[in-house]
Amino acid sequence: MQEQTASSRQIVTRAGFASEAAGVLARVRAQSPRVHCITNSVAQNFTANVLLAFGAVPSMTLSPAEIGAFVKRSNALLVNLGTFGTERREATSIAVDAAIQSGLPWVLDPVFVDRAPPRASYARDLLFLHPAAMRLNADEFAALAGTAATAEAVAAFAREHRVAIGLSGAKDFIRDGARAVTLENGDPLMAKVTAMGCAASAMVAACLAVEVDALIATASALLIAGVAGEIAAASAQGPGSFAVNILDALHTLDADALKARARIVL
Repeated sequence: MQEQTASSRQIVTRAGFASEAAGVLARVRAQSPRVHCITNSVAQNFTANVLLAFGAVPSMTLSPAEIGAFVKRSNALLVNLGTFGTERREATSIAVDAAIQSGLPWVLDPVFVDRAPPRASYARDLLFLHPAAMRLNADEFAALAGTAATAEAVAAFAREHRVAIGLSGAKDFIRDGARAVTLENGDPLMAKVTAMGCAASAMVAACLAVEVDALIATASALLIAGVAGEIAAASAQGPGSFAVNILDALHTLDADALKARARIVL
C-alpha cells in the first residue's frame, strides 16, 4: 500500500512540506490503511476513534493466538508500552516478528520508560528490531538515550538506530539523523485529554502505511494532529468537548486548511 517514493526525500520549503503532508492525508483517506494497535488499556477506545476519524481502520486484539494473523493482514503496526503486562509483552514479540516477516512499518511509543527501568530496557531491545518511527516526549527520550533531548542528541540517536523520531511537546521536533522539521501547531488542551499522544502515535503508523519516507510520514501525522487540535480547541468549552471536537476536526480537515494553518520550521 505504501507509495513508491524515495526513502529520504529533501524537504526544500515550508510550503513544500505542507503539500507533502496534504498528500499523505489524501492517501490515508483514499486507501484506508489497516493499523494494528498494541496500546494501553486507557487509550484503546480513543485511539480507535481517532484512526477512524482520520480515515484508517484500527484493530486491537492482544491474543497471542491471533495477533500474528491480524498484523499480517494490516498495513502498519503500533507498539505502545503504556500499560505493559505479561500479555502485552508476549503480544508485542509476536506482532513485531509478524511485521518484520511481512515487511510492514511499525511505530514504537515508549510510554513511561522514564518511570520504570525494566520498561526502558525492553524499549531499547525493541529499537534493535528497527521500528520505522518512534514518538515520545523529552523525558522518555532522556531515559532511553541517557542524555537530554537536545537537537544534536536526538539527531545522533536517530542515526544510530535508523529511526525517525517524533519528539512531542509545546513544539514537535522530528528528526531522522539527516533532516529536521519543527512544528509549532497544537493547543494546550491536547495535553488535557488522556491518550492524545497515544492516538498521535497511531496516526504516525497510518501515515507510514501510505508513505515510505518515515520522517515525512511522522511529521505529517504530527502536523495533522496539531492543526486538528487547534481547530477543535476553537469551539471547545474544556477537555470534554475538545475530546469530541478533535474527532470531528480530523474527519473534516482538508488540504487547504492544513496548508493555511501549518506552522513549520525547517
